[in-house]
Amino acid sequence: MTDLFASRYLHEAQQVIEQIDVNAIEKMTALLVDLRARKGRLFLIGVGGGAGHAGHAVNDFRKIAGIESYSPSDNVSELTARTNDEGWDTTYSAWLKVSNLSSNDMLFIFSVGGGDAERNISANIVNALKLGKETGCKIIGVVGRDGGYTAKVADACVIVPVVNKDYITPHTESFQALVWHLIVSDPRMQQMSNKWESQK
Repeated sequence: MTDLFASRYLHEAQQVIEQIDVNAIEKMTALLVDLRARKGRLFLIGVGGGAGHAGHAVNDFRKIAGIESYSPSDNVSELTARTNDEGWDTTYSAWLKVSNLSSNDMLFIFSVGGGDAERNISANIVNALKLGKETGCKIIGVVGRDGGYTAKVADACVIVPVVNKDYITPHTESFQALVWHLIVSDPRMQQMSNKWESQK
């Protein structure tokens, strides 16, 4: 029974839970509480699975936590037009400039590698982060491996522990969802209850 892949995978997930940095999650939550209090905006950014997470998390932070939130990858028309006309590397930073990103706002990154300028990996995330640093906005993220550029510049960042190098991506993306759901469920963040929890 212990040789089943599902058993091994879930055991690895348990190891991640045991090693994850709770203090980093706490710091992210405190920064988000402050963001809402000052009526700042939250911009969620990712590529691939991270882009899917960003769109889902926009809903949760708006509906459950009451934070004005957006994701550039939700507008496929603008994203593809910018990719076609300007290039992929600046898709998110150009979108954020039009959105008037300011020091009152926050970037939330979902990325497995966190971005790497030198190796040209997730360059659009790196350029968005550089713009974030220039404007002085807060930066948080949930990333994998060593956290890449995101971990270097973030005000708070959860690096999902590597327990099996063959499954870095699925573990990271699984725990990105777990962490943001944890945050919006925190009593300090949650302003609206979920439907099924409110059913008798």
